[in-house]
Amino acid sequence: MAAGLPPDVTVPAVFVFGDSIVDPGNNNQLKTISKCNFPPYGRDFAGGKATGRFSNGKVPSDMLAEIFGVKELLPAYLDPNLQIQDLLTGVSFASGAAGYDPKTSKITRVLSLSDQLDLYNQSIARIKAEVGDEKAASILSQSIYIVCLGSNDITKTFFGPFSRHDNISSYTDLMVNWSSSFIQELYGFGARRIGVISIPPLGCVPALRTLRGGFKRNCFDDANNAAILFNSKLSSLANSLKSQLSGSKIVYLDVYNTFLPLIQNSSQYGFEVSTQGCCGTGNLEVSFLCNSFSVFMTCKDDEKYVFWDSFHPTEKAYKIIMDQIFKDKMNNFF
Repeated sequence: MAAGLPPDVTVPAVFVFGDSIVDPGNNNQLKTISKCNFPPYGRDFAGGKATGRFSNGKVPSDMLAEIFGVKELLPAYLDPNLQIQDLLTGVSFASGAAGYDPKTSKITRVLSLSDQLDLYNQSIARIKAEVGDEKAASILSQSIYIVCLGSNDITKTFFGPFSRHDNISSYTDLMVNWSSSFIQELYGFGARRIGVISIPPLGCVPALRTLRGGFKRNCFDDANNAAILFNSKLSSLANSLKSQLSGSKIVYLDVYNTFLPLIQNSSQYGFEVSTQGCCGTGNLEVSFLCNSFSVFMTCKDDEKYVFWDSFHPTEKAYKIIMDQIFKDKMNNFF
């Protein structure tokens, strides 16, 4: 990864909260349909193994651990093989299909944000038992915390078929309030270096092009505008909390404007296809719809594709996005 830590800085651990973008396999342990621990997922991962990561290979939680010089892969907290040494250098609590809105997670029976915080609290107790209170406090205050949520709130809860919301302005206010509460709770548990990831250009993911983009499968502008609105509020929140919470570094990470050029000018980044995913037809397949039956129609060379399935980017696209974001933002954490 391109980004480097400032001199004389070490990061003991990375802890991640969020949805499928940063879930390395927590959902494998849940009774939910939001899973991907089967082929063709993970075909470019070490050993060609489907680990529960929603991509063909590594996902951003892994890349974050690498960017901050901690380790190559960030494990799922619920992984039954997790060792205490893994926990001391960080894990992901993220759960595919989760959102800031508790209803978003409830619909698909995945870990809500409060569930993820409970697991983090549990992990603090395990870390303290292993290294003592003083060392634990030092690890927690110097670690990096990343929060990556919001896409499912917009696509499923607000624009979904059973939505009870009709005002995107008030709904994004609610989302920001949930985000604010969560960041302050994390701070209360000792977190100081916190990154909040924006929502991507959702209206341009293949599934929304198919479902809401008309005959020509254009980007669904309403979803993009909702993302822009939420992101502006999230950015303001990050600045406001940074000044309120003493000693904190709260960093807004703009995925929207980093990702959009890959979709609009894909050939400049070495891609050939940006309107369809690699898996199956590339129009709707995601999670349980992208499965072993899709293998025969799945693209041969996913390096040419921005999207792996109809919602999630390929490892190559993720790497480009993460590199660009942290080239500019790395020093803001220290």
